[in-house]
Amino acid sequence: MRVILAEDSTLLREGLVRLLAEEGHDVVAAVGDGAALVETTAALRPDVVVTDVRMPPTHTDEGLRAALAIRARWPGTGVLVLSQYVEKRYAAELIGAGGGRVGYLLKDRVVQVGEFLDALDRVGAGGAAFDPEVVRRLFARTSHEAALERLTPREREVLDKMAQGHTNASIANLLFVSQSAVEKHANAIFDKLALPQAAGYSRRVLAVLRYLGS
Repeated sequence: MRVILAEDSTLLREGLVRLLAEEGHDVVAAVGDGAALVETTAALRPDVVVTDVRMPPTHTDEGLRAALAIRARWPGTGVLVLSQYVEKRYAAELIGAGGGRVGYLLKDRVVQVGEFLDALDRVGAGGAAFDPEVVRRLFARTSHEAALERLTPREREVLDKMAQGHTNASIANLLFVSQSAVEKHANAIFDKLALPQAAGYSRRVLAVLRYLGS
């Protein structure tokens, strides 16, 4: 997989470069700010970009704004965002962009190498990978909604895993149930959220967006 890294901490950036190289990935560029990330993505067109949120010059949201720009301009390029904090607005925007190839992990997950690499692989393969803590905080933002209260505890678990980017088969393994049971719960979720089947729309994505209030 061809990867571009964007991280202003030289120590972390070089550590990630080494880790990814050892795992057989081709790190085609490693940059330290959002503008350089967009420029190198335009020039090199990687499979995935991995970016920090807060980078120069203001150390606020440069990395996230670069990630959103890349998703808009090159939807075939995966975006995996790393953050020290949960930036609710932008995390919801990333999910709302739809189409897969997106992930949002807290930096604590990077030290858990297996989870980080699994998330990278899922994004690179066209899927999604969202940190459970990110999902929990985004759900908390809309916990007052009546639709959420209509779900059973198991349905909430299923939707939580959906929001993390898991497939039905993966959810079945994680919850120790059959895939058909997951499909049944998913359909119940769609019904309770009044999400009818319509051409051109994914009820799965719409269900997650409804909960995140996007």
